[in-house]
Amino acid sequence: FGSRDFGSSRSPLQFAYFPILQGLSTMAETKPKVLFVLGGPGAGKGTQCGKICETYPNWSHVSAGDCLRAERNNPESKDGELINNIIKEGKIVPSEITVKLLDKAMHAQMAEGKTCFLIDGFPRNLENDEVWKKVVGDSADLLGVLVYNADEAEMEKRLLGRGATSGRVDDNLESIRKRFKTHEAETKPIVDTYKGKNMVFEVDAMPAPEVVWESTKEIITKLVPE
Repeated sequence: FGSRDFGSSRSPLQFAYFPILQGLSTMAETKPKVLFVLGGPGAGKGTQCGKICETYPNWSHVSAGDCLRAERNNPESKDGELINNIIKEGKIVPSEITVKLLDKAMHAQMAEGKTCFLIDGFPRNLENDEVWKKVVGDSADLLGVLVYNADEAEMEKRLLGRGATSGRVDDNLESIRKRFKTHEAETKPIVDTYKGKNMVFEVDAMPAPEVVWESTKEIITKLVPE
């Protein structure tokens, strides 16, 4: 047949789609990296997540609590009233609802170029973890669990201080103590499970935020070197 330039045999349609296919291939190869962030209510998770995102532009903070609060305030949401009642009781929202909202928030941030995600306040129990595996599974690279430890007296003091200005229905003494009980009963088994896989990174959250940040920064740079 002699020599032929096979590169020139593509139709105009194939040339038109080639860059799109290349883009899809790149997206498929780049799995988002996920770090679960746990700690008792008032441990300072949100503050530290904010500092991570300020310092490392590839990181995005996805708060399970914020996603749920936004959904319950959405008048078009069929789950809003259910979520509101559960949060007031200091209980855990059904896993299917929470994971669906987290997945939606992650995809919105991925569209803006984010590649690493702090999933704050999740998983709250073993069922959360199982549903995450079913819904998200291997489509994300789970780095482990970042855990902030503080004693209840300190966390209670922080939350009551925040409640004076936050307007949150769960920043009152009764709800706070219910949340502590739920956290201890439901979240500790999650931490123990991931400790067994050597995937837990613990931080003492009792000192001032800037001291806690130094420990946080050290963990982040080891997990995802710049």
